[in-house]
Amino acid sequence: MKKYFSGYHLAKLICLLMVAGILYLSWGETAFATDNVSTAVTDTPYRDSNLTGTSNERTNIDPPGASDNADDLAEMNIANTVTVTYNNGNGSVNGALRILLILTLIAIAPSLIIMLTSFTRIIIVLHFTRQALNTQTAPPNTVLIGIALFLTFYIMQPTLTAVYTEAVLPFEAGELTQEEALTAAAAPIRQFMYGQTQKSDVNFFMDLSRTEWNGELDDIPISVLVPAFIINELRQAFIIGFLIYIPFIVIDMVVASTLMSMGMMMLPPTTISMPFKILLFVLADGWYLVIKGVVETFYY
Repeated sequence: MKKYFSGYHLAKLICLLMVAGILYLSWGETAFATDNVSTAVTDTPYRDSNLTGTSNERTNIDPPGASDNADDLAEMNIANTVTVTYNNGNGSVNGALRILLILTLIAIAPSLIIMLTSFTRIIIVLHFTRQALNTQTAPPNTVLIGIALFLTFYIMQPTLTAVYTEAVLPFEAGELTQEEALTAAAAPIRQFMYGQTQKSDVNFFMDLSRTEWNGELDDIPISVLVPAFIINELRQAFIIGFLIYIPFIVIDMVVASTLMSMGMMMLPPTTISMPFKILLFVLADGWYLVIKGVVETFYY
């Protein structure tokens, strides 16, 4: 009977040839360790001519476990180290740690700007102004946030200057420790928040925490001062927003009454009143009055 050489036999033959090739290449190659840690002997009949060095040389400078102290270990691992060098108390840090601190501050900066500065009150007042004008997206959110940021920087500039002169500069000069620098940096910010906070709000949170308070700023923990400050910011912003809405509501009522008397009930009053609102706002120099009013609330 005639036998045919099928695909199964061909695949079987290829596998056998591959196994034979692997066994041939690995035949005679033996690696063993010696007592001398600086050399390693490899008995192999084959060596690629493109490789550098010899078979009796190591590629690492120092063998594992050869460091005698921390300085030698640091030299062997210079790529993954973060060190803090005080240098007799000057408080200097290396570049990697500075980058880590900067990235951390960038991550929490939005929360700090919103919760610990005048930004919240300003942005809410600007939003109420735009809603009262009924201009929808004019000015856009980007412009409102930019105005709020620059006004916040203007209002907080004395506080930021005090933080820089009383905490940052002494810490870099080695006059303050890290804990003392943090306390000195928090003092001007606490003073600003306390000046914008009502005592009733502080008493409320102090009562919730079952803590006695003698009326002094130093006895208020930061966990109490921050929420009390935020509540007052929201209160002041909504009061200013209500005062801004009053003249524009009067315009809406006059326009709606006029349209009703003319029998034009299907025409939305806001469509007619918006140009009059903008005209009144421009004639009264509204942006100047709004920004002046909200900034003065932080000084009086």
